[in-house]
Amino acid sequence: MKKDYYEILGVAKSAGLADIKKAYRSLALKYHPDRVPENEKKQAGEKFKEISEAYGVLSDPQKRQMYDQHGHQGIDQNYTAEDIFRGADFSSIFEGAGLGDILGRMFGAEFDIFGTGGRSSGGRRSRGRDIQYEVELTLEEAFAGVKKEIRVPRHEFCKECDGTGAKGGTALKTCPQCRGQGQVMMSSGFFRMAQTCGHCRGAGKIITEHCPPCSGQGLKRVVRNIEVNIPPGVDNDSQLRVRGEGEVGQGGSGDLYLYIKVTEHDIYKRQNQDLYMDVPVSFTRAALGGEVSVKTLKETVEMKIPAGTQGGKMFRLRAQGMPGVHGEAQGDLYARVMIEVPTYLNSRQKELLEEFAKELGENPKGTFKERLKKAFK
Repeated sequence: MKKDYYEILGVAKSAGLADIKKAYRSLALKYHPDRVPENEKKQAGEKFKEISEAYGVLSDPQKRQMYDQHGHQGIDQNYTAEDIFRGADFSSIFEGAGLGDILGRMFGAEFDIFGTGGRSSGGRRSRGRDIQYEVELTLEEAFAGVKKEIRVPRHEFCKECDGTGAKGGTALKTCPQCRGQGQVMMSSGFFRMAQTCGHCRGAGKIITEHCPPCSGQGLKRVVRNIEVNIPPGVDNDSQLRVRGEGEVGQGGSGDLYLYIKVTEHDIYKRQNQDLYMDVPVSFTRAALGGEVSVKTLKETVEMKIPAGTQGGKMFRLRAQGMPGVHGEAQGDLYARVMIEVPTYLNSRQKELLEEFAKELGENPKGTFKERLKKAFK
């Protein structure tokens, strides 16, 4: 008995197309055979077919309506396996994921998904892998934006053999296993797969004599110095893409993904675009009122302290926080007053404070018991 399509994708029956696409994308990436251990590839492939079938129905308004009214029976009676997938936009939901068309790259293969025996794009050259790199910034750099030079290791085509892996001047022979196609065909139900040839690794040719500098791999590991511009406002969850700076491939280079890490600051604490800090204020200034200088990441401003301000009072300084990385309005700075109590008083200062305490009806020299008794009165 087939499972419910909504249950397979983990969405409610009232889910919109955007939610269905999001759920399918997440599951398809999770069960992509390239992302699971070798011993789980078969099970992942079956799961992938299941969620693709569910998406093929639920992403099409007409098929979805038929399924909602009549269940699997309505689909099976009115649509063939080819019809289920026809019209479903699989490729666009994986755009930018570094996987291309997931249906066309499962097991590194090309899919003739309906088993029609159509022409395989066996000549398609694979794009290089993406590279991930962590960039550490100070809060000041994240605030203002910064230009960074980073050293990124990657593989590039060997210059001696121009990436062929063959020693200069030697010819390549046609692969006898795939007869130069670079792929061998495999079938599973209505899925027809052209899997990459394991003998020539999809090249269609085999090397007769290996290039010595790269040992026949066609690639050499290098370290590149890359200058990148980090925009203002980035945070720990920010990700930047530098196109074409990933691993090289016959179909073009992959991309470089920069993951930002902003180090903790000694003064400021960040929460999204807002900043928080403690501002020391003398107890006399807090009592009498006045102004204190507050150094923000942008400038030094004067903050007004009303008379009688208590410790812990929070003041908001508008537009003194972090800028928005996507053009949002600048955040605010929240300054919390921390009352400073002097650690040393000379005799005159003590005398003045004692007089002040008496004016308030306090006995600064009284015992704790006496002061407690007075407090409860």
